[in-house]
Amino acid sequence: MSPFLSYAPLVHRRTWQWLVPILCALLFLTTVIWLPRQAQQMESTERQEQLIADTLWVEQTIRFQLGRNEDDIRSLANAIAAGRLTGGKLQDRMRFLQRTHPELTRIAWVDADGKGTASDHKDLLSPEDLPESLRLKLERVRSTGTPEYTQPNPPEGTQRPALMDYLFPIHQDGRYIGCVIATYSLTGILEQMVPWWFAQKNEVRLTDRHENALGQRTAGGVGRGVYTYAHDLNLPYADITLRTDSVKGAPNLLSNLLVIVIVALTLGLLWSLAALWRDINRRMAVERALREQIAFRTAMEDSLVTGLRVYDLNGKITYVNPAFCRMVGMSAESLIGCSPPMPYWAPEVLTEYQERFTQRMAGMISPHGFETLFLRNRTERFPVLVYESALVDESGRQTGWMSSILDISDRKRFEELNRRQQEKLQASARMVTMGEIASTLAHELNQPLAAITSYTTGALNLLSDPAARPDDAGLERIRGALEKANAQAQRAGHVIRSVHTFAKRREPHLETVQLPALIADVVQLAELQASQHFITIKADIGPDTPAVLADPMMLEQVLLNLTRNAIESMRDVEPERRVLHIGANADPLVPGSVTISVADRGCGIPPHARDRLFSPFFSTKSDGMGMGLKICRTVVEFHGSALAYADQPGGGTVFRFSLSVATAAENMKK
Repeated sequence: MSPFLSYAPLVHRRTWQWLVPILCALLFLTTVIWLPRQAQQMESTERQEQLIADTLWVEQTIRFQLGRNEDDIRSLANAIAAGRLTGGKLQDRMRFLQRTHPELTRIAWVDADGKGTASDHKDLLSPEDLPESLRLKLERVRSTGTPEYTQPNPPEGTQRPALMDYLFPIHQDGRYIGCVIATYSLTGILEQMVPWWFAQKNEVRLTDRHENALGQRTAGGVGRGVYTYAHDLNLPYADITLRTDSVKGAPNLLSNLLVIVIVALTLGLLWSLAALWRDINRRMAVERALREQIAFRTAMEDSLVTGLRVYDLNGKITYVNPAFCRMVGMSAESLIGCSPPMPYWAPEVLTEYQERFTQRMAGMISPHGFETLFLRNRTERFPVLVYESALVDESGRQTGWMSSILDISDRKRFEELNRRQQEKLQASARMVTMGEIASTLAHELNQPLAAITSYTTGALNLLSDPAARPDDAGLERIRGALEKANAQAQRAGHVIRSVHTFAKRREPHLETVQLPALIADVVQLAELQASQHFITIKADIGPDTPAVLADPMMLEQVLLNLTRNAIESMRDVEPERRVLHIGANADPLVPGSVTISVADRGCGIPPHARDRLFSPFFSTKSDGMGMGLKICRTVVEFHGSALAYADQPGGGTVFRFSLSVATAAENMKK
């Protein structure tokens, strides 16, 4: 091979190695020279486009304000046509419009004869007061019946503003009755309707078709003529143009811009290389930290017992943690992407799920959480407590909803166990009470049983005498004895049923309770103990006391416990003071409630026992269990009230609590 042939590609390659950097440098220089020019041109174009957009916005603002003024003038004209505004009321209304619209210099009303009233004069206007051009315009709107603007003329002096009239004709039943004339100051239009920020940047003028100035506003200075724009206001029969001239000049180029740009680019290149090296090292460190954080968060999520669930804005599941997957017995792959209805929703509460989902999509989320049922493995139902909140990103934009789910099966079991223990405790308290009154119950039953025996023995004796045939008087005596025996048997049976009903264990159930009948049963049971200590029980029930909503057995237990405590507190007081009052009256301070009270004249509550009176297992009696008042307060709180006590004047204690009145709807339901 020829050496020349082998040398030619090498020279060609070296030429391109030099040519490419030179071309890049020329391209760089060309770009550096071209960019400032292009930037200047773009800035000029942007300023011009911004001026056009702002001018069009100002023009729309002026047209909008004029349109609002036209509506107010139309309202005034309608009131005049309806005859609601005459004389002083009309002038007051016109002055009010002039005050609320400072761009108006005068508002006048001219009738069909050319006479009328102006807002700035109390005297009537005459046709001679109106300019010739305005009278011609009046004739025109009278014939056409449409509102018109007059063409303003350039002011003769520099101190006088150009004026423009707006004429609104009024017809009543097809007959022309007059015209409302609103006179505008064009300078006032610019002062009131052009925003201050726009006036600071631009010179604003209103001109006619010959570019004669009708009004101008130069709050920011005189325009430089570089950026200008004109747009017609398009007022009916008025040729007015809005012209804007920006106070900004053309952008300037710096004389040493090229040198500064080259030096800045060189320094920027060196800085960017150093920054790139530093950024690479930082990025690697951040990636290591991110991997560690991901591993830590993954381990933390795997060890959580609280289920986490994320919805997007369309209600689709985007994330679940392992705890939630274990709760519902489904994998994350089968849950992510699911939309309502969800596979773990129980069918019996499907309507509730749909309502809550709709509320969540509408942004109505309760911060207190709610309880519901989920399905585990699509079959097993278990209770959960759900807390939800909006999920937002680092920019503050909501991307979905975050839910925290707790399996409360153990808590529900504990609550059920606690409820059953409470029921057992109440039943035990009732049985203790029954044990205490067992002896008096035997004495109380002995009397009716002995009477029954006597009556039946007498009747049998009358029937067993074969020699004496019972006549009518004898049969009447037998009937009377049997009736008395029946009454005594019913009395004994009633006492036994009352005790059995009181001692019977059952689930709490609210129903409509008639207080007179319930208190009568309590008095009958309490009298067994009260009669031993010669204590009188008085029931004070208001004549208009309504029925209440309560559990009759629980309420009877409360009253019996309170009456027994009251009886025991009066065992050692004077006989004349041994009176127990049970009251039930409508509460005048709380409409819809009835206050029940148990008052005694006993020894009262010692000061050292007041703070612990309702504590469990605390009792002032040597043989007391300390659970009576605790159970009473629990039962009263179950009914939505509170058990309170107070000292009686002259000695003794009164316990009070309130119950809600049963409404008509509840009575019907019951």
